[in-house]
Amino acid sequence: MKVKTILVSQPSPKTDNSPYFDLMEKQKVKIDFRSFIHVEGVPAKEVRAQKIDLNEFTAIILTSRNAVDNFFRIAEEMRFSVPDDMKYFCQSEAVAFYLQKYVVYRKRKIYVGTRTFPELIKIIKKHKDENFMLPSSDKLKDLIPKTLDEIKVKWSRAILFKTVVSDLSDLNDVFYDILVFFSPSGIDSLFKNFPGFEQKGTRIAVFGNTTIKAAADAGLECSILAPTPENPSMTMALDKYIAEANKR
Repeated sequence: MKVKTILVSQPSPKTDNSPYFDLMEKQKVKIDFRSFIHVEGVPAKEVRAQKIDLNEFTAIILTSRNAVDNFFRIAEEMRFSVPDDMKYFCQSEAVAFYLQKYVVYRKRKIYVGTRTFPELIKIIKKHKDENFMLPSSDKLKDLIPKTLDEIKVKWSRAILFKTVVSDLSDLNDVFYDILVFFSPSGIDSLFKNFPGFEQKGTRIAVFGNTTIKAAADAGLECSILAPTPENPSMTMALDKYIAEANKR
């Protein structure tokens, strides 16, 4: 079956040089973007119920832009003035760069990992005297608390935001040749929005092992997988699949 339409379960790219736009042009396919999930901040009242006292912490572990936004949102809601000597441990350069939205970068103590949490752990291990706060969503990879416990640092998790299923009811009668997912939450959203969903001729593209497992557990047959050695990105995997499907 040829591919003409694709729905990517993420927001539309903010830049014109996205590889998805290149894919549309190259393969002459229509690609729509729609968030299947979104993030909602947890109110300060609920954070206090977690017995979180911002005054106790000397360092913040930031794994995403959402963590950055919601840490400073909660600080403002709680009327907490973040001290200048607060240390920030950012999982990637992208997160560290985003931190500049809230702090003067050159005047703060900022430590940056290469990309993965295990890489950031190597840096955290060198600062064992700190009291770390981990702003997170209600969904957290087991690897993060496990590795923090293993290196025996003092840390606390603060659930500052939640992943929520988006309302997709307007898509009820819309059919796409390929649906693209990047998280188990996206798969969950599909079936919560469309309880009677039947895959039929729809191809499913999934990114990451946890998403692959969630799709399989939901009874979906996955035709396009990423990352792989041959296709490290989703757009590369889609490109290869579409080229094969559309030449028949």
